Amino acid sequence: MDAYPINSVSHPTDEMEMVIDAQARKPSVAGTVDKPVIQERVWGHAARVDPTVTYEEYIYWAKIEREIEAEEEKKFRAEHGKFPLIELIKGKLSSEGRARLKQEKAERSMVLQSAIESNSAPLSSEKKAGGEINYASPTSEYVDPLKATDAEWRTAARAMRTASWGQMFFLITTDILGWSGAPFVFAGVGYGAGVALYLIFGAFATFSGWCIWKVYLELDSSRYPMMSYGDPFFRLFGKKSRHFINVAQCLQQFLTVAVLILSKTTNISQISKRTVCFSGMMAVVLAIGMISGIIRSLTKIGWLSNAAVFMNIANFLIIMIAAATYEPLYEAVTRSTLIKTIEPIVVFAGQPPDRYQQQVPGFASQFNAVNTMVYAYAGALLFVAFLAEMRHPMDFWKGLFCAQAFICIIYLLFGVFVYSFWGQYSANNIVNVIRPYNLQTAGNVLTMLTGFIAVFMYFNIGMKTLYLEVFQAIFNFPPISTRKGKIAWYCLGPIYWILAFVVAASVPNISGIVSLVGAVFMVNFTYSFPGMLMLGHKIQMAAALPGEGFNPYTRVTTRLDTGMKRWARGFKKSWKWSAPLLLYVLLGLACCGMGIWAAIEGLISIFGPGGTVATAWGCEAPV
Repeated sequence: MDAYPINSVSHPTDEMEMVIDAQARKPSVAGTVDKPVIQERVWGHAARVDPTVTYEEYIYWAKIEREIEAEEEKKFRAEHGKFPLIELIKGKLSSEGRARLKQEKAERSMVLQSAIESNSAPLSSEKKAGGEINYASPTSEYVDPLKATDAEWRTAARAMRTASWGQMFFLITTDILGWSGAPFVFAGVGYGAGVALYLIFGAFATFSGWCIWKVYLELDSSRYPMMSYGDPFFRLFGKKSRHFINVAQCLQQFLTVAVLILSKTTNISQISKRTVCFSGMMAVVLAIGMISGIIRSLTKIGWLSNAAVFMNIANFLIIMIAAATYEPLYEAVTRSTLIKTIEPIVVFAGQPPDRYQQQVPGFASQFNAVNTMVYAYAGALLFVAFLAEMRHPMDFWKGLFCAQAFICIIYLLFGVFVYSFWGQYSANNIVNVIRPYNLQTAGNVLTMLTGFIAVFMYFNIGMKTLYLEVFQAIFNFPPISTRKGKIAWYCLGPIYWILAFVVAASVPNISGIVSLVGAVFMVNFTYSFPGMLMLGHKIQMAAALPGEGFNPYTRVTTRLDTGMKRWARGFKKSWKWSAPLLLYVLLGLACCGMGIWAAIEGLISIFGPGGTVATAWGCEAPV
C-alpha cells in the first residue's frame, strides 16, 4: 500500500488532499530527494486552532515538552529544595525560593522581549493549489525545528506557568465545591442511595478529570498550547466539535447566570419577608448585573473571590448550627415543593415514599437527585485552563485526587448532618429553610453576597467565551481590546442579562432549573465529554501503522489510510480501553437523557396543581 504524505489535515475523518507541494520536495539530478523547503508555522495562541497541524504533530511536540518539563522539574527541586508539607500544599516557597523565582521570572521576561523583537517581522500567507495555506516567515529557507529561537519562544510561552499541584487543589475545590444541595439529594433518595451515589459519581468525576489530564499531556506543548475545553476536541475531532463545545459552554454558563438571578432574588424576598414583588426584585438583580457588565477583566474583582471563600465557610457553619438547634422553616418548603402538610420529621435509609418527595414522585425523583449531585460535581470545564497554568502539569493528578476526595467528604458530612435533623424538609435552597429570622437573614445576606460575586464572574467568563469563540471566531466581530470591540461588548452585555432574566422569570423554581441544567450540560461536561476525549485519543493512537508518523524536518505527516476504516482498526486494537470508554460515554449520555426527562417531569409537577405558589412573571415569591 502506498503512503500518503499529508501536508494539511482538518481532522482525521475529513476527506484529505493527498497532494505533495511541488516546492516541498525537489528531486536532484541523481533522482534522490533533497532536504525540503520548510514553511514555518505560527506559534502560540494562533497555533491552537491551526487546521494544518495534524494529530501526529501534536503528539510529537507534546512528548518533547513533557521530557523537557521533567528535566526542568528536577532542576527546580534541586535549586529550591524540598518544602515542608504545608508549604507544598499552599504552593509557596521559602523567602529565598520566592526571591530566586522572582529573578527567574524577570529573566524569562527579558527572553520574551528578545524573542518578540527577533520575530517581529510580519508573517505572510500564500495560498497553494487545492486551497491549502502555507504560513511563511519572511525567508523560506530550511530551518532546524530545534533552533535557538524555538527555545526562546518556549521559555517565553512558559513564563506564566508557575502554579503547583497544591494550588490546583485549591482551584479545583473552589471551582467545584457546592455543598448547599447535598441535603436535598438525601431527602430524595435516602441515606443508602445518597452515600452510594455521592461516592460513585465522585469516583467517576475523578476519572473524568484523569482523562482530561492524560489527553492534555499527550497533546499540549509550548508550540501548540491548549487553553480551553474546546481545544482537545479540535485536535481529536476537528473544528466543528470545538464550535459545538464552545456553544454548549456558553449556554451552560448562561443558564447558570439565570439560576443565580433566581436564587439571589429569593434571598432578597426572604429578607424583606415577601413584602416586595418577586419579579420586580428580579429586575433589580438584572439591573445590578447589567451594571457589572462594565467589568471586562476579572483581575479588578479577583480579591472578592477570596472573600467569598470565608463567607461560604461562615454560611456553612450557620446552616449546621441552625439544623442542630432549630426546626426548619416549614413554610419555605410547603410554598415551593410538592410537600403541603407539616408532619413529624422523618428520615429514610432507602427511597422515601412519594408523600415525602419535594420535586417529583416515583422513579423520576431519583434522577432529580442525581441531576443535583452532578451539578455539585461539575467543574471539569475549567480543568484544561487550570493545567495551562501549571509549571509541571504531570503533577495535576495529586491536586485532582486530593480535591475530589475532600469535596466528596464535605458533601457526605453536610448532607447526612442536615438531613438527619430536617429530614424531608431539607430543601435545595437550604438557606431559605433556616430559622429564626435573624439567623436566616445572616445566611441570606452571605448567600446573596457570594452569589453576586458568582454572578459577576460567571457572566464575565460566559460572555467572554461567547464573544471570543462565537461572535469573534464565527461572525468576525472585532477583538474586545479594540474600540469597536468594547462597544460590541457593552451592547451585547445587557442583551445577555435580559435573556437570563427572561429564563429566570419564566421558570421561577430553583430546583427545577438546577436539575435541567445538570441533566443537559453538567452530566456531559463532567462525564460524557471527557470519556469521548480519551476514547478518541486511544483509538487514534492505536490506529497508527508502521511507517506512519510526523517528520519534524519535513513537517510532513504520513498516513496509510483515513476515514472509518482507520477508526475501526484503532477501536479493535485498543478494545481493552476503547470498549469500557465507549460504555462510559454511553452511560453518561443515558444519564443525560433520563435526567432531562426527570427534570421536565419535575417542572411539570411543580407548576401543576398542588405545586409552587410562584407563577411565571408573577409577584408571588416561591418561598
